[in-house]
Amino acid sequence: MKFKLLLAFSFWALLAAVSCNKDDITFDAPSQQLRFSADTVFCDTVYHQVRSETYVLKVYNKENKDILIPKINLEKGASSLYRINVDGKPGYDFNNVPLRKKDSLYIFVEIAPEATGPEAIAEDRVVFTSPGGQQYVTLFSVVQDAEFFIQTPTNPNIISASTTWTNNKAKIIYGDLTINPNITLDIKEGTKVYFHKNSGMKVSSGAALNISGTLDKQVILRGDRNDLDHDTLPKNWNSIRMEANSTLNINHARLFGGTRGLEMKQTNATITNSFIHTFFEYGIYAIGSTVNANNLVMNNCGLSCIGIFKGGNHSYTHATIANYSKTMTSNDRKGIFATNEWKNDSGQTEQGALQQLSIKNSIVYSDRENSIHIEPTPGQQFEFLIQNCLIKYSGTSEAGFAFDNANYVIQSIKNEDPQFMNYFMAKMNLRVKPASPAKNKGNTSIAAGVPFDIVNVSRTTNPTLGAYQ
Repeated sequence: MKFKLLLAFSFWALLAAVSCNKDDITFDAPSQQLRFSADTVFCDTVYHQVRSETYVLKVYNKENKDILIPKINLEKGASSLYRINVDGKPGYDFNNVPLRKKDSLYIFVEIAPEATGPEAIAEDRVVFTSPGGQQYVTLFSVVQDAEFFIQTPTNPNIISASTTWTNNKAKIIYGDLTINPNITLDIKEGTKVYFHKNSGMKVSSGAALNISGTLDKQVILRGDRNDLDHDTLPKNWNSIRMEANSTLNINHARLFGGTRGLEMKQTNATITNSFIHTFFEYGIYAIGSTVNANNLVMNNCGLSCIGIFKGGNHSYTHATIANYSKTMTSNDRKGIFATNEWKNDSGQTEQGALQQLSIKNSIVYSDRENSIHIEPTPGQQFEFLIQNCLIKYSGTSEAGFAFDNANYVIQSIKNEDPQFMNYFMAKMNLRVKPASPAKNKGNTSIAAGVPFDIVNVSRTTNPTLGAYQ
């Protein structure tokens, strides 16, 4: 019994000693400058009254002693557009913040601003005050005013009268936005359209979607996550779905980051001077449609940049259709796939004539074995022409056609590296280097029909294959 009492007394004495030691920890004023994980926290573009992602700033105490930081505050105080959380406590002004030796402190930053125009800069500083003076970390973000289109059980999210969108506000779409039959939506230069996860747009039968950007003011259509990681990832939204007998016109647009880009069924589409990239399945998915595309740049699509089903009529001139990916390495990643067949929603196979697939003065390349794959159906019309192109080709059985058949492959090059400047998504630049085999290999007569490249450089003499001269 005495032993048990002695053991219990020893335990409580030890606990008291530890508690006293903890209470006796002394924190000194910093004698060195603090170190930070960044001197500027760049918050990605945020929308009017929508809270941003949370960003992390780390503060390091490199001294061999415990310190008290006398003051940490937002320079603009309570009027700041930013909010910070210091060591688990929200606010904008903190005093005597402890930081153990050789340890770090987390400061969490977010912004939920009021927009003052189409696009503005939100800036503030986190100020660290100590006996040695003041140190600063800058907070920076772009703020966009936004108009929201939200589908709910009581709001079907429909455009029922012909409408024009301008760049005065970003357009944020939650759920499906439907353009009613025989209605036109015009999207003007510089407009930014953002789709929330699992959202998309439906263009009904007889309706028209006109996307009219300029070289200096592209129209952007993408997911609503603006953090840099999501610039190079697919499946952030669904698709733009064009119903039968709808019309699509696109000029100077950039469309990226979804499951399918342009999903067309018996659609008449004209696409010029545009970028379509980073889609989980297809950038263009066309069923029995007519597509005419010039100065088109595509890359990074899981199944194929272009999927042509149930025939149709297709023309791609001075296109750069590359398919390289670090994120979808196990997928087919073709440049162009074309067939007479298509399985409908009931699982039944339908067929249609491919009146023409014309690929001229273009580059169609991939990091897979084949960049073009065709599957004609016996007895169905299947007309195609590859003229003055550079393609990746692994053989007749894999590609579905013979490269040396002069009836449909004319003055084209196979399996020579096009020498792109940079085909990876973060810094995608599909211009070709001066020594590229695509340089000056275009047909001049074909180039005369598209006399300026995607950045308005003349190509009427010595035209280069692809979208860039």
